[in-house]
Amino acid sequence: MTSVDGLTDALDWLFGGQPDPPLLLVILTGVAALVVVLTRMVWRIARNAITIAHEGGHALIALLTGRKLRGIRLHSDTSGLTLSAGRPTGPGMAFTLLAGYLAPSLIGLAGAWVLAGNRIRLLLWVAVVLLLAMLVMIRNAFGIVSIVVTTGAVFAVSWFASPDVQSVFAYAGVWFLLLGGVRPVGELQTLRARGQLPDSDADQLAGITHVPGIFWVGFFGLVNLGALALGGYLLVKPFVDDLM
Repeated sequence: MTSVDGLTDALDWLFGGQPDPPLLLVILTGVAALVVVLTRMVWRIARNAITIAHEGGHALIALLTGRKLRGIRLHSDTSGLTLSAGRPTGPGMAFTLLAGYLAPSLIGLAGAWVLAGNRIRLLLWVAVVLLLAMLVMIRNAFGIVSIVVTTGAVFAVSWFASPDVQSVFAYAGVWFLLLGGVRPVGELQTLRARGQLPDSDADQLAGITHVPGIFWVGFFGLVNLGALALGGYLLVKPFVDDLM
């Protein structure tokens, strides 16, 4: 019975809901995330988290579509590369390319849904598990350091921090993914317009689908803006419901 009780307590600890944070916390973490995204110097550092999500999206969809994942590289200039083996054309390759720019915003949307259920601790532990799974496929030193540091930070908050600190960390992280998923799409088109990114995901999709690259850039933007709108609504929905 002791082991069963211990397992039950552990599951309750992980999956149990936590109290609603104050509305002010939700708003301030959103404002802080927006400042990070809009501030050039800070963004250049924080963007590494977006790159991790971007390359993780490529890797996950490559595996789900039957491609063989060769490895992931994360670079100090916040760029990244995911290598997979398989047909160079077809749906598998197309969906793999499509996933990168959508992944940060869609992960943020999923996180907002989890937070709407007050499962802050669960969100943090899912993040730890996903980061550890990604670590196995990292193939360069900077990438390993980035994942280890990020995983360590999330784990430390989930295990040692108070519920209030966990709330700030979780809401700030989700807001950052939602907001930070939008800016790279604009950066992508800027580089494309200058002819500095001829092999971008959008242009590779254009080569596979025969649909212009600008269409895919627009698609990335629309999906990510939609995720931001829906995710933002989910984050404030409990307070809207209380008012009604």
